[in-house]
Order: sequence, then C-alpha cells, then structure tokens
Amino acid sequence: MQSQKPSVSLIRANSYDRTQLRTSIETLLEPLGGISAFVKPGDRVLLKPNLLTGARPTKECVTRPEIVYEVAKLVQEAGGKPFLGDGPAFGSARGVAKANGYLPLIEELGVPIVEFSGKRYEVVGEDFNHLLLSKEAMEADVVINLPKVKSHVQLTLTMGVKNLFGCVPGKMKAWWHMEAGKDQERFGAMLVETARAISPDLTILDGIIGHEGNGPSGGEPRALGILAASNNVFALDRAIVEILNVDPAIVPTVAASQKLGLCPDLSEIHFPQSRPEDLRLTDWQLPETMMPIDFGAPRVLKSTFKHLYIRFIKEPMQAYR
Repeated sequence: MQSQKPSVSLIRANSYDRTQLRTSIETLLEPLGGISAFVKPGDRVLLKPNLLTGARPTKECVTRPEIVYEVAKLVQEAGGKPFLGDGPAFGSARGVAKANGYLPLIEELGVPIVEFSGKRYEVVGEDFNHLLLSKEAMEADVVINLPKVKSHVQLTLTMGVKNLFGCVPGKMKAWWHMEAGKDQERFGAMLVETARAISPDLTILDGIIGHEGNGPSGGEPRALGILAASNNVFALDRAIVEILNVDPAIVPTVAASQKLGLCPDLSEIHFPQSRPEDLRLTDWQLPETMMPIDFGAPRVLKSTFKHLYIRFIKEPMQAYR
C-alpha cells in the first residue's frame, strides 16, 4: 500500500552529461509516477528555473540548462507543451538564459521563453493580497519548479520555495524587500505564501553542483552530487536543509513554512530512494556575513534603474552586435 506521506525522491547524481542526466531524472521521478503523473497531453507546462544573473555564467548561479533541456524533452514526450519563464532581478529571462548557454538547447526543442507579467491574485495570507504574481505561472496548466541549491546572504539558503519568488515580476521583488523592512520573519512568510499561491505541481532541484558561501551569486561552485524531486516543495526544502546539516530555524522560508503548518516533520516524509542522512554533508559553506532583508529606497531605485538599463539598453545592444 502506497504511503500517504509527502514523498521526496533523493538520488546521487554527478554528471550533467545529457545521456547520464536523462537516466538520472527518469530514476528520480520513477517513484513519483514518472513525468506522466504530472503532465497530460495538451498541458501548457511552465518550466521555472533559477535565472538569477547573466553576470557569472561559470559560477553555478543558475539552474543548469541541461536539466531544463531534459525535463522539457520529457514533458514533450508526455504530450505537454513546455515554455520557459522567470523574472530575473536584472535583465530579461531571455537575456539571462542566453548568457548562461540556454538558447542552443531550448531552440533545439522549440521551447519558447516568456517574460513574466504581473497580475493581482488572492492568496491565503491576507497580508499579501497586494502582491503581484506572474500571470503566466498562475494560468499554466502545470508548473515545474527547477531551483538551484545555493547559500544566500539574506535567507541562509535558497531552494524550492525561494525560487518561486521569481514569479513576482521584475522589480516588484525589490519593492517587497523594502516593504518587509528588517522583518525577516515577515519576508519568509511572504515567500512561503508566494509558493503556496503558485503551488508547483513538481519541483526538481539541481544539486549536482551547488553554489556555497556568499550566494546567491557571490560564492563559489560546490560539487554536491544530488538531485531531488517532490510534488511538495516544502517537504523538499526540509530534506535539503537536513542534507546540508543546516538548522531549519535559521532558514526563514523553512521556519515560516513550519509555523504555517505547511512543512512536514522529517518523520512525516516518505523517502522512496536515498534518505537525507545517506547524502549528508558536514562542511557546506554558509555566507560569511549575513545581510539585512531590507532594501532602502535609494537601493530600490538604483536596482530598478539597473534592471531597466540591462533589459532595454544593454541586452538590445548586445543582440544588435
């Protein structure tokens, strides 16, 4: 009899070679029912990677394009219609994807890249009903969340829940940092409510090579050798925190999901393959110095102008050249 507990599939995986990666992802998804358990013929499927920045393409700051490629192929083989989208802090989704080597693989499959546009949707937590969310994510038939595991100077770690903050379009993210002030608990709750509103059907985490230290972009690559998947993004994040030997109380997204009753205890999670203790690291590097959550108004304005410059001046000029 199948367990009713939320399932998190964890496996060892050490290569982005496409043939090996295909096998790894199929093995990862097999106990969850395979891709066909999530994608039906005709479904419009959003693939939401972490497209943080185009500035450090060799530092493992984004989800590897090979993972997006193999997941997109599986979606197409199941009869789904994948499209790729994100809301980078700086520049466009297409520009960041191009800088990180996505275009040859994505264009091979004919997968379009969409730029997120915002619309106001009602969420469970009334405090956050003025938050704009991506229309493209909310109206997709299926959302497949494809985060990268990274240390984070404001949130300790960024995993599945934090990756869905990319579904808050453009510079709304910076304004939310300002709105939260120094209230880390409120900001964590906002990220959790965003994840609950998006409600990804499947999360597949890229932990083959992570990014440790002063992330999400200022650290260094670290071979971690794992892939993780679940239909419960909160359970998946709880498992990754255990693997990295990090106290869940110091990760605002995990702490908020526990407080809101969304994150199960480890004993309540079914691990059909490897267990977190089988994959545990004891020397994962967290940030040397944490930064406050809040963005002051000058920083928000500077960030907004930088985003507009990259998206509407720098990227078009590079494309023209």
